[in-house]
Amino acid sequence: MIWAAAPEIVLSVTGILVLLRGARGTPSSKGDLSLGSSSAGWFCLFGILVAAAANGWLHGVHVTEAGGPLALDGLRLYSNWILLAAAAGTTLISFGYNYRMKLQPGEYHGLILFATVGMMLMVGAADLMLLFLGLEVMSIAVYAMAALDRRSRQSAEAGIKYFLLGAFSTGFFLYGIAFIYGATGSVEFEAVKQVLASGAADRDFLVIGVLLLVIGFGFKVAVVPFHMWTPDVYEGSPAPVTAWMSTAVKAAAFVAFLRVFFTVFDGPAEYEIWHPVLLWLAAITMVVANLIALAQENVKRMLAYSSIAHAGYLLAAIAAGNQAGADALLFYLLIYTVSNLGAFAIVIAVSHHSEERLDVNDYRGIGRASPLLALLLTVFLLSLAGFPGTGGFMGKIFILRSAADAGLWPLAVTLVLTTVISYWYYLRLAWKMWMNAGEEGAHAHLAAPLPMRLALFACLAVVLYTGIFAGELLDVVTDSAAVLEAGR
Repeated sequence: MIWAAAPEIVLSVTGILVLLRGARGTPSSKGDLSLGSSSAGWFCLFGILVAAAANGWLHGVHVTEAGGPLALDGLRLYSNWILLAAAAGTTLISFGYNYRMKLQPGEYHGLILFATVGMMLMVGAADLMLLFLGLEVMSIAVYAMAALDRRSRQSAEAGIKYFLLGAFSTGFFLYGIAFIYGATGSVEFEAVKQVLASGAADRDFLVIGVLLLVIGFGFKVAVVPFHMWTPDVYEGSPAPVTAWMSTAVKAAAFVAFLRVFFTVFDGPAEYEIWHPVLLWLAAITMVVANLIALAQENVKRMLAYSSIAHAGYLLAAIAAGNQAGADALLFYLLIYTVSNLGAFAIVIAVSHHSEERLDVNDYRGIGRASPLLALLLTVFLLSLAGFPGTGGFMGKIFILRSAADAGLWPLAVTLVLTTVISYWYYLRLAWKMWMNAGEEGAHAHLAAPLPMRLALFACLAVVLYTGIFAGELLDVVTDSAAVLEAGR
């Protein structure tokens, strides 16, 4: 049914129109650039809004025939909400940056829309080849976005590095699919599952295929030791693109990871293959990323290592291998997305909507110069750290509960200890803002345009609401993840 892909179709058409609008000519003056960036951005937001309406409409569609490469279930639709929110948030925080850095608005917003299409295909894929197609659509768009600032050597380096290592990881992922096909004779999730349940699969091919898929996913979600590209790419990419990569790309990859391993490789024999691997990867990622983040003086690199640490927390939820883990992962993905997006929005404002003032010491005195922005960043940092009263705290509680239910006490203790370690680098930034005096006039140009303020207050509302009324969102994610339990 073609209408099952209505959100993806809307975004694709909008992306083409935005690109054509941008291809009509390069703005020749400062005023033209501002106008072009704004019109492309608002049109991009309009497309996202229509796609969101289509996604909402799909909640009322009942499937009468099973099968098809694109699933129509609660997991896909809930994940689409996260991806659309991330796309809208990234667009809103980009207006001032694009104008200041003179990025081509048609290319920028068109690539956001195409990357979102790839992500939505990934989270809805019921077939390994469609999953691979979505992964490539997303990856190619994000490679281009990382290198979008043509005047910046760092941006070009980030794009090339991301492209080369991304292509390398794609090879692992594709070989994994090939071995799974060799073991079972199919790439459709349901068919693969039936072959595995019958015991007819080739065990050696299956083990190699599953481990290669873990490597492919491990690169996309940036877990140790597949994280080496992350700090350099995050630092060199335009700041809004970094925000986009650290939230939406991670969310899409984790949902696809969850769907594949919870619905296809969920049998006892397959669980024995991937469970110990994910267990160790989660523990090593949490420890290594948090320890390295302690030494970072550049805020973008600090948030890069923070995102790696959060990948470790999310991987712990998958390693738990139970329904509570799936619920916790979906809950945490939403909170992490809005918290990190909000934090990056403040980083963009402090850097004067360019790539300046990214040192931790540049944040001294912001609490006096702009108390509201300092307060917002403090709340987002507290949510990322997992302080009570924020959605981040509830997300970590749910992950801990899933690990405890699975009897993974060493992993749960590791999560708690590394969370305590992370307090240092999150609170250090808040301390600099509130307790240290800045240079006179250092924050005279600190400003958040109206679109950015809209995104900031929306992120703040989600963080605080889910911190107080977590049960309501948990009910939603439990319903959304029910398809995973039903398929086991």
